[in-house]
Amino acid sequence: MHCIIALRLAGLIVLASLILLAAGKTPAADALTLSWTNNLLTVSGPHLPGQKLDIWYLEAFCRRGSTRHDWRQTTLPHQTKLLSADPAGRALYFRTRVEPDVEVLHEIHARADELDFRFEFMNHGDQTVDLEWFQPACIRLDRFTGCTQSNYTARSFIFTERGLTRLDQTKRRADALYRGGQVYVPLGIDLDDVNPRPLCEDRPVNGLIGCFSADDRWLLATASDHTQEVFEGVYVCLHSDPHVGGLKAKESKTVRSKLYLLKNDPAALLMRYGQDFPPNSAAGSKPER
Repeated sequence: MHCIIALRLAGLIVLASLILLAAGKTPAADALTLSWTNNLLTVSGPHLPGQKLDIWYLEAFCRRGSTRHDWRQTTLPHQTKLLSADPAGRALYFRTRVEPDVEVLHEIHARADELDFRFEFMNHGDQTVDLEWFQPACIRLDRFTGCTQSNYTARSFIFTERGLTRLDQTKRRADALYRGGQVYVPLGIDLDDVNPRPLCEDRPVNGLIGCFSADDRWLLATASDHTQEVFEGVYVCLHSDPHVGGLKAKESKTVRSKLYLLKNDPAALLMRYGQDFPPNSAAGSKPER
């Protein structure tokens, strides 16, 4: 009897494989792949508009009071090292040292329609470190949107009380310590502790920021489980910047982020976001200290 069951199971596996081969794909054929060098993360995929996506990774670790301070006063020096890479390009593992005594172990996993980021912060020192928030990824979107700095906001969006809102339709401001770009800050975050660029009057109702592809077939969006800000940058780029909230001596904290590449269906995006980041981890919430 056991032999018969095993033969039937083997037959089903072979049949499933033949079906996939007939369709011209293997179970992981559509998965995105990753490579990283000199702080530039490259995402590749046959169904990715433009075939490649460039991400500056990791960008910055920031102190409190950042809104009105020179960026050099805000950022903590850091250095990132690639520890290992999956030979198939589906996962990368890193260590980042942040001065004075913080270690960040982080990993990226690539799947068919998303990147999954995991960060573990550890303060090995005997003093509290003023690390309020960080910028993990500057996502460059010129190829994806087919746009330049002057017009990509028309293809980019956040979610406000009005629903999906294109960035060029938000209540924008121009005055700030640094001109250009736009910062969108969820409720619950101190406006003194964000990017020193113009603060939009509109507040996002969740942690998502995204854009549509040049052919309108796809959308790309990013979010984290503890959102400090979402940010429209000055290099045809978008950011989702997580909250850390400082690190006490010997304290550890974890942060999760996602980058989604989906068919152009904002309702499906919201559903995925709700599954990945349930209400107790929504925009503006803070990790326990």
